Amino acid sequence: MRTGILLGVTDLVGVPESASMAREFVRLKLGEDHPALEDVTLLVSELVTNSVLHSNSKNGGRITLAIADCHDLIHVDVVDAGGPTAPEIQQDALSEGGRGLRLVQMISHKWAVHDAPAGRTVWFQVRYQRR
Repeated sequence: MRTGILLGVTDLVGVPESASMAREFVRLKLGEDHPALEDVTLLVSELVTNSVLHSNSKNGGRITLAIADCHDLIHVDVVDAGGPTAPEIQQDALSEGGRGLRLVQMISHKWAVHDAPAGRTVWFQVRYQRR
């Protein structure tokens, strides 16, 4: 089992402005010179945007973002109220939606979705090499 250091947890409101707040939170917690900063920031932005647009957290509900540093990877959880359908990658690369999860799949080391009665967690891990 991999252990790490919890860098931070923040609660966001299910509104479009939360994506930029999530990006700022990542920059603050990782630091501007972290080797995984750009990848983690992009993926967090995509997942928070998905929560705002597609989950039951939209229209002012709660979204929780947690970031941990596990020595050679960053682990991120985005938790929302879930929704009527599970997140999925669209098979058509030119479709209007589904690109965010395609990016998560392409960039992350691992990722998954976990549904529970209290809500849905989409998590990912991004590997990096310490400088």
